[in-house]
Amino acid sequence: MKTPSRILLVDDNYIQSATRRAILEGSGWDVSVAPHGRQALELLSEPEATSTPVGLIITDHLMPVMSGPQLVNEVRQRGFALPIVVLSGLPEAESSYEGQSVVFRLKPCDPESLIRLVSKLLDECMRRTA
Repeated sequence: MKTPSRILLVDDNYIQSATRRAILEGSGWDVSVAPHGRQALELLSEPEATSTPVGLIITDHLMPVMSGPQLVNEVRQRGFALPIVVLSGLPEAESSYEGQSVVFRLKPCDPESLIRLVSKLLDECMRRTA
């Protein structure tokens, strides 16, 4: 059984976000998509977030409006301790997240690896709050 939380997927590349959304929803998770960090922050603050809270953020590194590092910093400053996965094709991007408690993965991330990672992170999060 999947955890009762939403995944917030943040990526300005429509094809990549649609593909990841299909993979995650096909595995039973509720997924919201934002094309950049600013909209992701708005979705985190929505009133319905209390009925189906965001339990995990998956974000791209390079995006217009608000980059991955800016998003992660803002999420942490607002007090959200939820797991964050950063996906990037740039190995050097990992250093942008030092001290931010994120899981960094290089693209491409195959569907099975993504599903395993999401399951693990959400299960760990549920155990901490139970």
